[in-house]
Amino acid sequence: MTYAESIDFIMSQLPMFQRSGAAAYKADLSRTVALMKYLGNPKKNFKSVHIAGTNGKGSVSHLLAAVFQSAGYKTGLFTSPHLSDFRERIRINGQMIPKRKVSAFIQQHEVYLRQNELSFFEMSAGLAFDYFAKENIDIAIIETGMGGRLDSTNVIKPELSIISNIGFDHTAFLGDTLEKIAIEKAGIIKKEIPVLIGEKQKEIQHIFSEKTKKENAEIFFAEDICTIDIEEQKLIPPLLKIQANINEKHFNLNTSLAGDYQLKNIKTAVAAWQILKYKGYKLSIPHLQTALKNVEKLTGFTGRWTYRKANCPIIFDTAHNFEGLIYVSEMLKKVKYKKLHIVLGMVDDKDHSKLLNLLPEDASYYFCKADIPRGFDAQKLMLEARTLGRDGQNYESVKNALKNALKSAGNADLIFVGGSTFTVAEGLVEIEN
Repeated sequence: MTYAESIDFIMSQLPMFQRSGAAAYKADLSRTVALMKYLGNPKKNFKSVHIAGTNGKGSVSHLLAAVFQSAGYKTGLFTSPHLSDFRERIRINGQMIPKRKVSAFIQQHEVYLRQNELSFFEMSAGLAFDYFAKENIDIAIIETGMGGRLDSTNVIKPELSIISNIGFDHTAFLGDTLEKIAIEKAGIIKKEIPVLIGEKQKEIQHIFSEKTKKENAEIFFAEDICTIDIEEQKLIPPLLKIQANINEKHFNLNTSLAGDYQLKNIKTAVAAWQILKYKGYKLSIPHLQTALKNVEKLTGFTGRWTYRKANCPIIFDTAHNFEGLIYVSEMLKKVKYKKLHIVLGMVDDKDHSKLLNLLPEDASYYFCKADIPRGFDAQKLMLEARTLGRDGQNYESVKNALKNALKSAGNADLIFVGGSTFTVAEGLVEIEN
């Protein structure tokens, strides 16, 4: 089986949720548990950190992976979604899983995977855990796909569980209130395993407290462990200089993850670093400094306020829910430009009006549809935006939308590409090729 054939198989058995939506979602751990048993329980052969949350879990995952890599640990990283290559989801020390490993796994287990009708994400988790175990990694940073309680990753027994933030996303599956969503995320909290909460949210704090009490698990809040003072922030090109403070110790951290929302994620990662140090991992301040400075190079992290330069600056950001787009719109207000051009494509199961209202009115819009089944029709998006005072033209592809934005933009202008992961993925491919 070739790599292309193996990817076709993974995609076609049950399409991934990100592309196809509800039809691909299976909220049930029984198949994953059975798969782990069939594979010889690879999850038992490596230590891990488990990360859930509505926003920030991807950033925290990459930051922690970079910390462990900087400290010399052989580090696995399992994240989602990918931008342009499936193998982005599964990395060791920043290197994507080799194509031959993907095709060998699918070929060896095709009969089992087919007979048991495993979903895209269940197969991906099985592949990742099997790969990590066979490669004898020291630790894996594991990000949930959706929710937590019934997520396929929730079969591991981690060193630390982390919940970055609770917001409104995937409400059709996780619940339509913050409490319901928090209960699903709290499902990763396990007996006597410490948990770190990235953001104190009064209305749901009791859910985590009750769950940790029930599981006899120690609970930490990032802001109680670490504080951060901004010394310098530039959004174009991105640069963030901060002073972190832990137990009256002060140290400086520099990173290109300069988006406002990254402050909470950095605080969470630093707090996790401190907890894991106490658990016996040899993680120093220089390791933390190296990790933040080089997180993109070390882990392949991209898509969060990612800067590229063409005839004018271009920013790519995958924020696609209410909380994420609030941050993005606030950051856009901080940037100086002559004119703003927004290349925008969304998926169809969102409250488009609610999200469009967060974006600036005084911009030229280039509406488009990413090449996925879930993509929202570009003309419908344009018409909806027009009723809300956001004017522009619709294009048949992200490529054409970005091409026209580049043609229209002057040297002093700014182009922003976003609205969904897939819009960003296709835009980055276009600008980097």
